[in-house]
Amino acid sequence: MSQQQPTIQRVAIIGAGVIGASWAAYFLARGMHVSASDPAPDAEAELRRLVQSFWPALQQQGLAPGASLENLRFASSIADAVADADFIQENGPERLDIKHDIVAQIEAATRDHVIIASSSSGLLMSDMQQGAKHPERIVLGHPFNPPHLIPLVEVVAGKQTSAETVARTMAFYTAIGKKPIHIRAEVKGHVANRLQAALWKEACYLVDQGVVSVADLDVAISHGPGLRWALLGPFLNLHFSGGVGGIGHTLEHLGPPIEDWWADLGHVPLNEATRKKIEQGVKEELSSYDDADLKAKRDQLLITLLEAKKAVGKLP
Repeated sequence: MSQQQPTIQRVAIIGAGVIGASWAAYFLARGMHVSASDPAPDAEAELRRLVQSFWPALQQQGLAPGASLENLRFASSIADAVADADFIQENGPERLDIKHDIVAQIEAATRDHVIIASSSSGLLMSDMQQGAKHPERIVLGHPFNPPHLIPLVEVVAGKQTSAETVARTMAFYTAIGKKPIHIRAEVKGHVANRLQAALWKEACYLVDQGVVSVADLDVAISHGPGLRWALLGPFLNLHFSGGVGGIGHTLEHLGPPIEDWWADLGHVPLNEATRKKIEQGVKEELSSYDDADLKAKRDQLLITLLEAKKAVGKLP
């Protein structure tokens, strides 16, 4: 996989759990040197195990010149990890007090111009950068799981993030083969997770009301609109549904029924009864499958899909 080589060559990973390890593997595959820090017991062994497990998929997609697992270093502290870093990807727990402490430790040890990108899936960047010495260089760089396979990265500025930081972050992620999008306003959960949450809300409601089983609902997405969504987004799919009239025709003719469906969408609390119903449905759906084997097949199909999308040329 040929990629433009970024000027950033040393990346620090702060928080080396599943997301941090996935990021680390991806940066390594792009030919960079990675230093990682995590306070958990046996964190280094688990990090190296995860990165090793992700490596075959990255090899299949193509490694950048100089890519090597030997370029991974586990640091004894945050300060040690970030001292020489050109870019920092933070993946700590989703708690503001912990984020503030991590940022303070990073800023005490890193150069003033180095970007600190957070993988936070729900916290607002404006809240995270409060109290920082250089809040203008702190930005959200939220990946979609797993980062070593999924191209999407959501880039969101906080109130104090500079436009230069946003531009540099977008350029860096683009240069290493990611598909960054600039989210122009802070909202809880950002964009992709909010879209997922909207679908999950109705999915839970339909299952709770006995409209459909868990297994059949999964089929409705994975063998229906999910196939199209993997190729083009919801607006472009609506556009092509409108024939020669495009999205204007679709909205004009389907607008009233769509609004009627919106008004009929349900809500169900995720209480114990609902959770048990969903858990039992998933258990039944997976009764004839091996979890590890199914996940491996999913990842292989995902790699094949990504390769196919590249083969047909640029897509929106």
